Amino acid sequence: MAENESGAEKSEDPTEKRKQDSRKKGEIARSRELNTLAVVLAGTGGLLMFGGALGQRMMQVMQKNFSIPRELLMDERYMAISLLQSAQMAGDALIPLFFMLLVAAIVGPVALGGWLFSMESLAPKFSRMNPMAGIKRMFSMKSIVELLKALGKFFIVLAVALFVLLRARKELIQIASEPLEMAILHSMQIVGWSALWLACSLIIIAAIDVPFQIWESKQKLKMTKQEIRDEYKDTEGKPEVKGRIRQMQREMAERRMMSSVPEADVIITNPTHFAVALKYDSESGQAPVLLAKGADFTALKIREIANEHKIILLESPALARAVYYSTELDQEIPAGLYMAVAQVLAYVYQLRQYHAGQAKKPSMLKEPNIPDDLRRDE
Repeated sequence: MAENESGAEKSEDPTEKRKQDSRKKGEIARSRELNTLAVVLAGTGGLLMFGGALGQRMMQVMQKNFSIPRELLMDERYMAISLLQSAQMAGDALIPLFFMLLVAAIVGPVALGGWLFSMESLAPKFSRMNPMAGIKRMFSMKSIVELLKALGKFFIVLAVALFVLLRARKELIQIASEPLEMAILHSMQIVGWSALWLACSLIIIAAIDVPFQIWESKQKLKMTKQEIRDEYKDTEGKPEVKGRIRQMQREMAERRMMSSVPEADVIITNPTHFAVALKYDSESGQAPVLLAKGADFTALKIREIANEHKIILLESPALARAVYYSTELDQEIPAGLYMAVAQVLAYVYQLRQYHAGQAKKPSMLKEPNIPDDLRRDE
Protein backbone atom coordinates (compact mmCIF):
# COMPACT_ATOMS: atom_id res chain seq x y z
CA MET A 1 0.00 0.00 0.00
CA ALA A 2 1.33 3.46 -0.88
CA GLU A 3 2.58 5.73 1.90
CA ASN A 4 3.44 9.40 2.08
CA GLU A 5 6.57 10.98 3.56
CA SER A 6 5.11 10.90 7.10
CA GLY A 7 4.48 7.16 6.82
CA ALA A 8 0.69 7.45 6.75
CA GLU A 9 -1.07 4.94 4.54
CA LYS A 10 -2.54 6.30 1.30
CA SER A 11 -5.71 4.24 1.28
CA GLU A 12 -8.22 6.76 -0.08
CA ASP A 13 -9.08 7.44 -3.71
CA PRO A 14 -8.03 10.88 -4.96
CA THR A 15 -10.53 13.71 -4.91
CA GLU A 16 -11.47 15.67 -8.02
CA LYS A 17 -9.41 18.62 -6.78
CA ARG A 18 -6.36 16.39 -6.36
CA LYS A 19 -6.80 15.09 -9.92
CA GLN A 20 -7.19 18.61 -11.33
CA ASP A 21 -4.13 19.92 -9.43
CA SER A 22 -2.07 16.97 -10.64
CA ARG A 23 -3.15 17.59 -14.23
CA LYS A 24 -2.23 21.28 -13.97
CA LYS A 25 1.26 20.22 -12.89
CA GLY A 26 1.52 17.87 -15.88
CA GLU A 27 1.54 14.78 -13.64
CA ILE A 28 -0.56 12.36 -15.67
CA ALA A 29 -0.09 8.83 -16.94
CA ARG A 30 2.32 8.74 -19.88
CA SER A 31 3.94 5.75 -21.57
CA ARG A 32 7.20 6.21 -23.43
CA GLU A 33 6.76 2.72 -24.84
CA LEU A 34 3.43 3.73 -26.41
CA ASN A 35 5.06 6.83 -27.91
CA THR A 36 7.91 4.74 -29.31
CA LEU A 37 5.44 2.20 -30.70
CA ALA A 38 3.42 4.89 -32.48
CA VAL A 39 6.50 6.47 -34.09
CA VAL A 40 8.02 3.14 -35.14
CA LEU A 41 4.74 1.88 -36.59
CA ALA A 42 4.31 5.12 -38.50
CA GLY A 43 7.87 4.88 -39.80
CA THR A 44 7.53 1.29 -40.91
CA GLY A 45 4.12 1.95 -42.41
CA GLY A 46 5.57 4.91 -44.29
CA LEU A 47 8.44 2.80 -45.58
CA LEU A 48 6.05 0.12 -46.82
CA MET A 49 3.71 2.68 -48.41
CA PHE A 50 6.26 5.05 -49.90
CA GLY A 51 9.36 2.85 -49.94
CA GLY A 52 9.11 2.09 -53.67
CA ALA A 53 8.65 5.73 -54.69
CA LEU A 54 11.35 6.78 -52.21
CA GLY A 55 13.81 4.25 -53.65
CA GLN A 56 13.10 5.34 -57.23
CA ARG A 57 13.49 9.00 -56.33
CA MET A 58 16.81 8.27 -54.61
CA MET A 59 17.99 6.40 -57.70
CA GLN A 60 17.07 9.40 -59.83
CA VAL A 61 19.08 11.61 -57.51
CA MET A 62 22.07 9.28 -57.77
CA GLN A 63 21.78 8.97 -61.57
CA LYS A 64 21.54 12.74 -61.92
CA ASN A 65 24.61 13.36 -59.76
CA PHE A 66 26.73 10.57 -61.24
CA SER A 67 26.04 11.59 -64.83
CA ILE A 68 27.22 15.20 -64.76
CA PRO A 69 28.86 16.29 -68.02
CA ARG A 70 32.62 16.75 -67.82
CA GLU A 71 32.51 20.42 -68.83
CA LEU A 72 30.23 21.24 -65.86
CA LEU A 73 32.32 19.57 -63.15
CA MET A 74 34.46 22.67 -62.66
CA ASP A 75 31.50 25.09 -62.66
CA GLU A 76 30.92 26.05 -59.00
CA ARG A 77 27.59 27.68 -59.79
CA TYR A 78 26.27 24.51 -61.42
CA MET A 79 27.40 22.38 -58.46
CA ALA A 80 25.42 24.57 -56.04
CA ILE A 81 22.33 24.41 -58.28
CA SER A 82 22.67 20.64 -58.60
CA LEU A 83 22.95 20.28 -54.81
CA LEU A 84 19.78 22.30 -54.28
CA GLN A 85 17.89 20.32 -56.90
CA SER A 86 19.00 17.02 -55.33
CA ALA A 87 17.92 18.20 -51.88
CA GLN A 88 14.54 19.25 -53.27
CA MET A 89 14.01 15.87 -54.96
CA ALA A 90 14.95 14.01 -51.79
CA GLY A 91 12.77 16.30 -49.67
CA ASP A 92 9.74 15.78 -51.89
CA ALA A 93 10.18 12.04 -51.49
CA LEU A 94 10.64 12.21 -47.71
CA ILE A 95 7.82 14.69 -46.88
CA PRO A 96 5.02 12.03 -46.69
CA LEU A 97 7.15 9.88 -44.39
CA PHE A 98 8.07 12.85 -42.19
CA PHE A 99 4.40 13.88 -42.01
CA MET A 100 3.38 10.41 -40.80
CA LEU A 101 6.13 10.50 -38.17
CA LEU A 102 4.97 13.94 -37.01
CA VAL A 103 1.36 12.78 -36.62
CA ALA A 104 2.51 9.67 -34.74
CA ALA A 105 4.69 11.78 -32.42
CA ILE A 106 1.60 13.81 -31.48
CA VAL A 107 -0.94 10.98 -31.33
CA GLY A 108 1.28 8.72 -29.19
CA PRO A 109 1.34 10.95 -26.06
CA VAL A 110 -2.26 12.15 -26.53
CA ALA A 111 -3.58 8.57 -26.71
CA LEU A 112 -2.82 8.10 -22.99
CA GLY A 113 -3.74 11.00 -20.74
CA GLY A 114 -5.13 13.28 -23.42
CA TRP A 115 -3.84 16.61 -24.67
CA LEU A 116 -2.06 18.58 -21.95
CA PHE A 117 0.33 21.51 -21.97
CA SER A 118 1.58 22.57 -18.54
CA MET A 119 4.04 25.37 -17.88
CA GLU A 120 4.67 23.97 -14.40
CA SER A 121 6.14 20.79 -15.85
CA LEU A 122 8.55 22.93 -17.92
CA ALA A 123 9.68 25.01 -14.95
CA PRO A 124 13.15 24.09 -13.58
CA LYS A 125 13.16 22.13 -10.32
CA PHE A 126 16.32 22.77 -8.35
CA SER A 127 15.53 19.83 -6.07
CA ARG A 128 16.55 17.56 -8.94
CA MET A 129 20.05 19.00 -8.79
CA ASN A 130 20.56 17.57 -5.31
CA PRO A 131 23.19 14.76 -5.65
CA MET A 132 21.80 12.81 -2.69
CA ALA A 133 18.30 12.91 -4.12
CA GLY A 134 19.69 11.74 -7.46
CA ILE A 135 21.47 8.80 -5.85
CA LYS A 136 18.29 7.94 -3.98
CA ARG A 137 16.35 7.92 -7.27
CA MET A 138 18.98 5.67 -8.86
CA PHE A 139 18.31 2.95 -6.29
CA SER A 140 14.57 3.49 -5.96
CA MET A 141 11.93 0.94 -6.84
CA LYS A 142 11.02 2.95 -9.95
CA SER A 143 14.61 2.74 -11.23
CA ILE A 144 14.62 -1.02 -10.69
CA VAL A 145 11.35 -1.32 -12.62
CA GLU A 146 12.76 0.81 -15.45
CA LEU A 147 15.87 -1.41 -15.55
CA LEU A 148 13.74 -4.54 -15.78
CA LYS A 149 11.68 -2.93 -18.53
CA ALA A 150 14.82 -2.05 -20.49
CA LEU A 151 16.14 -5.60 -20.16
CA GLY A 152 12.74 -6.97 -21.20
CA LYS A 153 12.67 -4.71 -24.26
CA PHE A 154 16.20 -5.73 -25.19
CA PHE A 155 15.51 -9.45 -25.08
CA ILE A 156 12.15 -9.18 -26.85
CA VAL A 157 13.54 -7.03 -29.66
CA LEU A 158 16.62 -9.25 -29.90
CA ALA A 159 14.51 -12.38 -30.22
CA VAL A 160 12.33 -10.82 -32.91
CA ALA A 161 15.38 -9.44 -34.76
CA LEU A 162 17.02 -12.87 -34.83
CA PHE A 163 13.77 -14.41 -36.06
CA VAL A 164 13.50 -11.80 -38.84
CA LEU A 165 17.14 -12.26 -39.91
CA LEU A 166 16.83 -16.03 -40.03
CA ARG A 167 13.61 -15.77 -41.97
CA ALA A 168 15.04 -13.32 -44.52
CA ARG A 169 18.54 -14.79 -44.89
CA LYS A 170 17.81 -16.33 -48.30
CA GLU A 171 16.43 -13.05 -49.64
CA LEU A 172 19.45 -11.14 -48.29
CA ILE A 173 21.80 -13.48 -50.10
CA GLN A 174 19.71 -13.23 -53.26
CA ILE A 175 20.08 -9.42 -53.34
CA ALA A 176 23.78 -9.79 -54.18
CA SER A 177 22.91 -11.37 -57.57
CA GLU A 178 20.18 -8.92 -58.55
CA PRO A 179 20.54 -5.86 -60.82
CA LEU A 180 21.17 -2.57 -58.99
CA GLU A 181 17.67 -1.11 -59.38
CA MET A 182 15.96 -4.33 -58.38
CA ALA A 183 18.40 -4.82 -55.48
CA ILE A 184 17.66 -1.36 -54.10
CA LEU A 185 13.89 -1.87 -54.27
CA HIS A 186 14.19 -5.37 -52.83
CA SER A 187 16.37 -4.03 -50.00
CA MET A 188 13.83 -1.35 -49.18
CA GLN A 189 11.09 -3.97 -49.07
CA ILE A 190 13.07 -6.23 -46.74
CA VAL A 191 13.95 -3.29 -44.47
CA GLY A 192 10.31 -2.21 -44.33
CA TRP A 193 8.91 -5.63 -43.42
CA SER A 194 11.73 -6.25 -40.94
CA ALA A 195 11.05 -2.94 -39.24
CA LEU A 196 7.34 -3.82 -39.13
CA TRP A 197 8.10 -7.07 -37.33
CA LEU A 198 10.34 -5.24 -34.88
CA ALA A 199 7.57 -2.69 -34.31
CA CYS A 200 5.16 -5.53 -33.57
CA SER A 201 7.51 -6.66 -30.82
CA LEU A 202 7.04 -3.22 -29.22
CA ILE A 203 3.28 -3.89 -29.07
CA ILE A 204 3.95 -6.50 -26.40
CA ILE A 205 6.03 -4.03 -24.38
CA ALA A 206 3.47 -1.23 -24.73
CA ALA A 207 0.62 -3.58 -23.75
CA ILE A 208 2.44 -4.23 -20.47
CA ASP A 209 3.67 -0.68 -19.88
CA VAL A 210 0.39 1.22 -20.47
CA PRO A 211 -1.62 -0.55 -17.69
CA PHE A 212 1.39 -0.24 -15.40
CA GLN A 213 1.66 3.53 -15.99
CA ILE A 214 -2.07 3.98 -15.35
CA TRP A 215 -1.83 1.96 -12.13
CA GLU A 216 1.29 3.83 -10.99
CA SER A 217 -0.35 7.20 -11.69
CA LYS A 218 -3.39 6.23 -9.61
CA GLN A 219 -1.14 5.08 -6.77
CA LYS A 220 0.67 8.44 -6.76
CA LEU A 221 -2.64 10.30 -6.55
CA LYS A 222 -3.99 8.29 -3.64
CA MET A 223 -4.43 10.24 -0.43
CA THR A 224 -4.38 9.68 3.29
CA LYS A 225 -7.45 10.40 5.38
CA GLN A 226 -5.65 13.38 6.90
CA GLU A 227 -4.90 14.81 3.45
CA ILE A 228 -8.59 14.56 2.54
CA ARG A 229 -9.55 16.35 5.75
CA ASP A 230 -6.97 19.08 5.13
CA GLU A 231 -8.15 19.53 1.56
CA TYR A 232 -11.75 19.79 2.72
CA LYS A 233 -10.75 22.51 5.17
CA ASP A 234 -8.87 24.40 2.46
CA THR A 235 -11.70 24.22 -0.07
CA GLU A 236 -14.74 24.48 2.19
CA GLY A 237 -13.15 26.56 4.90
CA LYS A 238 -12.52 25.90 8.58
CA PRO A 239 -15.66 25.22 10.66
CA GLU A 240 -15.20 28.34 12.80
CA VAL A 241 -14.74 30.51 9.71
CA LYS A 242 -17.78 28.97 8.03
CA GLY A 243 -19.80 29.53 11.20
CA ARG A 244 -18.76 33.17 11.30
CA ILE A 245 -19.69 33.62 7.63
CA ARG A 246 -23.11 32.04 8.20
CA GLN A 247 -23.64 34.30 11.22
CA MET A 248 -22.77 37.39 9.17
CA GLN A 249 -25.11 36.23 6.40
CA ARG A 250 -27.93 35.78 8.91
CA GLU A 251 -27.28 39.24 10.35
CA MET A 252 -27.33 40.82 6.89
CA ALA A 253 -30.54 38.98 5.98
CA GLU A 254 -32.12 40.09 9.27
CA ARG A 255 -31.16 43.71 8.64
CA ARG A 256 -32.71 43.55 5.17
CA MET A 257 -35.82 41.98 6.66
CA MET A 258 -36.10 44.63 9.37
CA SER A 259 -35.80 47.38 6.77
CA SER A 260 -38.97 46.00 5.13
CA VAL A 261 -41.10 46.12 8.32
CA PRO A 262 -42.10 49.83 7.88
CA GLU A 263 -43.76 48.89 4.57
CA ALA A 264 -46.11 46.37 6.23
CA ASP A 265 -49.86 46.88 6.55
CA VAL A 266 -50.17 44.87 9.75
CA ILE A 267 -48.05 42.98 12.29
CA ILE A 268 -49.71 39.83 13.63
CA THR A 269 -48.29 38.61 16.95
CA ASN A 270 -48.54 35.60 19.26
CA PRO A 271 -48.42 38.05 21.27
CA THR A 272 -44.81 37.63 22.51
CA HIS A 273 -43.22 34.57 20.90
CA PHE A 274 -44.00 35.18 17.22
CA ALA A 275 -44.48 38.18 14.95
CA VAL A 276 -45.19 38.31 11.20
CA ALA A 277 -45.39 41.40 8.98
CA LEU A 278 -47.81 41.29 6.04
CA LYS A 279 -48.32 43.62 3.11
CA TYR A 280 -51.21 43.63 0.64
CA ASP A 281 -51.11 45.46 -2.71
CA SER A 282 -54.72 45.94 -3.80
CA GLU A 283 -53.70 47.23 -7.24
CA SER A 284 -51.77 44.08 -8.22
CA GLY A 285 -54.57 41.80 -7.04
CA GLN A 286 -52.06 39.27 -5.70
CA ALA A 287 -52.19 37.55 -2.33
CA PRO A 288 -50.63 39.25 0.73
CA VAL A 289 -46.85 38.90 0.98
CA LEU A 290 -44.78 38.12 4.07
CA LEU A 291 -42.21 40.91 4.56
CA ALA A 292 -40.74 39.80 7.89
CA LYS A 293 -41.11 37.14 10.53
CA GLY A 294 -39.37 36.23 13.74
CA ALA A 295 -39.53 34.48 17.07
CA ASP A 296 -38.62 35.66 20.55
CA PHE A 297 -35.95 38.41 20.28
CA THR A 298 -36.52 38.94 16.54
CA ALA A 299 -40.27 39.17 17.15
CA LEU A 300 -39.58 41.83 19.81
CA LYS A 301 -37.50 43.85 17.32
CA ILE A 302 -40.29 43.64 14.73
CA ARG A 303 -42.81 44.93 17.26
CA GLU A 304 -40.49 47.78 18.29
CA ILE A 305 -40.04 48.90 14.66
CA ALA A 306 -43.80 48.63 14.11
CA ASN A 307 -44.46 50.89 17.12
CA GLU A 308 -41.91 53.42 15.86
CA HIS A 309 -43.65 53.61 12.47
CA LYS A 310 -47.16 53.40 13.94
CA ILE A 311 -48.03 50.12 12.22
CA ILE A 312 -51.05 48.30 13.63
CA LEU A 313 -50.25 45.25 15.78
CA LEU A 314 -52.89 42.57 16.13
CA GLU A 315 -52.82 39.60 18.49
CA SER A 316 -53.81 36.39 16.75
CA PRO A 317 -51.72 33.51 18.10
CA ALA A 318 -53.04 30.78 15.79
CA LEU A 319 -52.74 32.91 12.65
CA ALA A 320 -49.27 34.20 13.62
CA ARG A 321 -47.97 30.65 14.09
CA ALA A 322 -49.61 29.43 10.87
CA VAL A 323 -48.06 32.23 8.76
CA TYR A 324 -44.67 31.88 10.48
CA TYR A 325 -44.34 28.15 9.74
CA SER A 326 -46.01 28.03 6.30
CA THR A 327 -44.63 31.08 4.48
CA GLU A 328 -41.11 32.14 3.50
CA LEU A 329 -39.91 35.72 3.28
CA ASP A 330 -41.10 37.70 0.25
CA GLN A 331 -43.52 34.88 -0.61
CA GLU A 332 -47.30 34.96 -0.83
CA ILE A 333 -49.30 33.34 1.95
CA PRO A 334 -50.77 29.90 1.15
CA ALA A 335 -54.30 29.72 -0.23
CA GLY A 336 -55.57 28.11 2.97
CA LEU A 337 -54.91 31.35 4.88
CA TYR A 338 -56.58 33.71 2.39
CA MET A 339 -59.83 33.95 4.36
CA ALA A 340 -58.16 34.42 7.75
CA VAL A 341 -55.77 37.11 6.49
CA ALA A 342 -58.59 38.83 4.57
CA GLN A 343 -60.53 39.17 7.85
CA VAL A 344 -57.46 40.71 9.51
CA LEU A 345 -56.81 43.16 6.67
CA ALA A 346 -60.48 44.18 6.58
CA TYR A 347 -60.35 44.92 10.30
CA VAL A 348 -57.10 46.92 9.79
CA TYR A 349 -58.69 49.09 7.06
CA GLN A 350 -61.78 49.72 9.24
CA LEU A 351 -59.49 50.67 12.12
CA ARG A 352 -57.58 53.11 9.92
CA GLN A 353 -60.83 54.77 8.81
CA TYR A 354 -61.89 55.04 12.46
CA HIS A 355 -58.59 56.73 13.39
CA ALA A 356 -59.09 59.09 10.44
CA GLY A 357 -62.59 59.95 11.72
CA GLN A 358 -64.31 58.47 8.68
CA ALA A 359 -66.05 55.50 10.30
CA LYS A 360 -67.25 54.04 13.55
CA LYS A 361 -64.94 52.01 15.75
CA PRO A 362 -64.99 48.41 14.52
CA SER A 363 -65.89 45.58 16.86
CA MET A 364 -63.09 43.46 18.27
CA LEU A 365 -61.61 40.99 15.80
CA LYS A 366 -62.46 37.40 16.54
CA GLU A 367 -59.80 34.68 16.22
CA PRO A 368 -59.99 33.62 12.55
CA ASN A 369 -60.44 30.01 11.56
CA ILE A 370 -57.21 28.23 10.57
CA PRO A 371 -57.31 25.04 8.43
CA ASP A 372 -56.15 21.95 10.29
CA ASP A 373 -53.29 21.30 7.83
CA LEU A 374 -51.83 24.80 8.52
CA ARG A 375 -52.54 24.99 12.25
CA ARG A 376 -49.44 24.79 14.47
CA ASP A 377 -49.99 24.53 18.20
CA GLU A 378 -47.11 25.33 20.57
